[in-house]
Amino acid sequence: MLPTLTNTVALLAARVPIPFEAQTTRLAEMLSLPATDVQNAFWTIAVGALCAVCCSLAGCFLVLRRISLLGDALSHSVLAGVAGVYLVTGRVDPIPMLLGAIAAGVVTAVMTQFIHKTALVPEDSSIGIVFTSLFAFGVVVVSHASHVHLDLDCVLFGDLSFAGINLHPTFGWLVPESFRTLVPTLIITLLLLTICWKELRLTSFDPTLAVTLGFSAGLMHYLLTTVVAIVTVSAMEIVGLLVVALLIVPAATARLLTDRLSTMLWLSCLIGVSCTTFGYFLALRWNSSAAGLTAVVAGVELLIAIVVSPKHGLLGRLVRTVRLRIRICAEDVLAGLFRRQERSDAPDTLVQASLSECHILAGNGLLAGPAVRWLRTRHLLQQVGSVTSLSESGLRYAQSMVRSHRLWEAYLQENFNLPPDHLHDPAEAMEHFIGPGVQQQITEELSQSAEDPHGRAIPDVKKQGVN
Repeated sequence: MLPTLTNTVALLAARVPIPFEAQTTRLAEMLSLPATDVQNAFWTIAVGALCAVCCSLAGCFLVLRRISLLGDALSHSVLAGVAGVYLVTGRVDPIPMLLGAIAAGVVTAVMTQFIHKTALVPEDSSIGIVFTSLFAFGVVVVSHASHVHLDLDCVLFGDLSFAGINLHPTFGWLVPESFRTLVPTLIITLLLLTICWKELRLTSFDPTLAVTLGFSAGLMHYLLTTVVAIVTVSAMEIVGLLVVALLIVPAATARLLTDRLSTMLWLSCLIGVSCTTFGYFLALRWNSSAAGLTAVVAGVELLIAIVVSPKHGLLGRLVRTVRLRIRICAEDVLAGLFRRQERSDAPDTLVQASLSECHILAGNGLLAGPAVRWLRTRHLLQQVGSVTSLSESGLRYAQSMVRSHRLWEAYLQENFNLPPDHLHDPAEAMEHFIGPGVQQQITEELSQSAEDPHGRAIPDVKKQGVN
């Protein structure tokens, strides 16, 4: 790192302009911190954010295509490309080795598909076979090259913490050297998304339909894999082998939060940027690896998304389950009151029940009270003092519930020849999920739909649609 610092100091002495230098200097004065520290932090965050955006955009399609392991394979096969270039040239030059690493990524994708399709090996197994073989080849070559030193810390963790120090002049400005690879990588990724947006979407969600419509799913796969290889090679310099975390975790987190691809891309980028930013600050606080803490932050954000995701999260599922249970308890109250009315001496008069009786009909559990409130707020149950009765809309809703129950009993008895004592329990469960359309379909399939197998009349509901 000493030559890098010496070069940076020399360039600063020559007064090569630095973007945002005035702004970071003012911020340093406000925070009472050295200007160089603030500038280094700014550029480190910028490099991490650019790296995260590149990885997140490519990672979304890996997650959607269920080939996330390919990112891990590419990060390991890079060593084979570097070793191959060394075998051919006998020298350690950055540009040829970068091209060799990208070529190794493309070869990994091609060989994976070849083994998967010709040898009928599962795709995840073919990925594991290829990347372990190529990685082993790279290890053997490097171990026999006595004058080549492999910095394991750099390979594993990258150099994100020093990205803001390693500055070089580019187009007349003094910017981090990582921008030389990350900016072109981002441009290539955005070009692929812009030019092949429709094809990528179609082949990611339904490759069979894409082939039917004349699109080449294989070509899209290889184009995407090439871009992922370029992204992986560019990002490995920053975060090392932990590039897999930036490729997969932000995309997987975004997938939990949305079902729209465009929104998923934006969310994954924001999540990736937050991971690198918080990871860097935590690394400063704890004097640890910035790349490692970036992966830790990404994992924590994924856990949070697993809990709070509105559709796929644990809390969302719990809320939907509780709402469903409340609705079922409420519908049990309606059906119970309607059956009481059928058994009464004056079936045309709405039967009345106390709140405690309604709670008993709802199961008399924790959800009994919310179920009765659910009925009152929807005006399905009317209450005068402590006495309740079905409203007009509640009566239609209750008739529909009982009709669903008895139609299903008749359907089971006619089509499966079940004994009468085996009909009630399945009908009790199904009545909450049979709507007017299914009722009509069952009615058309029954030979007679006036009575259920127990001889009770099946209500004829002419007006339904109660929400």
